[in-house]
Amino acid sequence: MRRLAGAAIIGTRAYQRHVIEISLALLVIAALLGIIVAAAVTLGLVRPVRRLLAGTAAVERGVLDTVVPITSRDEIAQLTRSFNSMVGELRLKAQIREVFGKYVDPRIVAGLLDRPELTDAKGSRRVMTIFFCDMKGFTEFSEGMTPAALVTVLNRYMTVMSEPVRHNNGIIDKYIGDGIMAFWGPPFTGAEEQGLFACLAALDQLGGLAAFRAELPDLTGLKRGFPEIDLRIGIATGEVVAGSIGSEQTRNYTVIGDAVNLAARLEGANKIYDTRALISEATNQLAADAARHHRQLFAIGVAGDQAEADGEPHQQVADANSPCFGSLPHQE
Repeated sequence: MRRLAGAAIIGTRAYQRHVIEISLALLVIAALLGIIVAAAVTLGLVRPVRRLLAGTAAVERGVLDTVVPITSRDEIAQLTRSFNSMVGELRLKAQIREVFGKYVDPRIVAGLLDRPELTDAKGSRRVMTIFFCDMKGFTEFSEGMTPAALVTVLNRYMTVMSEPVRHNNGIIDKYIGDGIMAFWGPPFTGAEEQGLFACLAALDQLGGLAAFRAELPDLTGLKRGFPEIDLRIGIATGEVVAGSIGSEQTRNYTVIGDAVNLAARLEGANKIYDTRALISEATNQLAADAARHHRQLFAIGVAGDQAEADGEPHQQVADANSPCFGSLPHQE
């Protein structure tokens, strides 16, 4: 009995040790499997999140063609899908700004998209500086040119003449044939510096005219026989109404008022005085430094279609070769 009992105890203990060893082995295997499964689940969560973080950083740098791949069907996939949709909207918005920025000044586009108050149908009254310039001799110059050559020359001319306006913080309102209408003033330009910027733009345009004339042979294919091409510029400062004006379907952010009429009339009055640029008295007061080489001209009435002059001329203070600005009181 003792031998049988001792053998049973020994067998029981051996079996117990065997069970413990198997349990430990199973525990180790379970732990390894748990670690592997946890690592796989963690990687499955971390990788999409890292891709989202990388995509966010790329969008922050301006890379709007970023698309984050969707590799699961969980909440991370929904978040990724929403992110891609958001980036697509941002890309579309950027394309709108880029495309319409070629037709409307980018600051106007940005304002209309980001600042809805600019589209207020009521508009607002502001003191702004209005600028008109026109090519002298364009009609004679365009006669006999092919449509393709005329468009090439006109596009180059508009590019050369528009750059000084943009460089001096001006807003190009519209192109009128071979003419340009632009304006300066709040909220795009400081109230005290708008007249100075407008006059600096005029000076830069006049300064770049010689380079444009030198390009004409290459633009037209003609070596000689060009008529004299020059500029006429009119600048006026005064109160205008600024806002989005037009129909319910099509509108244009523009300015209207007496100052616009005065600037247009001053541009045309250059024909009477044989000058290249005329500015109003209000503009002259804001831009005394830029318009220091000017001469005081007659008082000009601008109520009709054709400018009329009366009064006595003042002493000319500009030399014959300097850009000529007229300081003209606005006569009601």
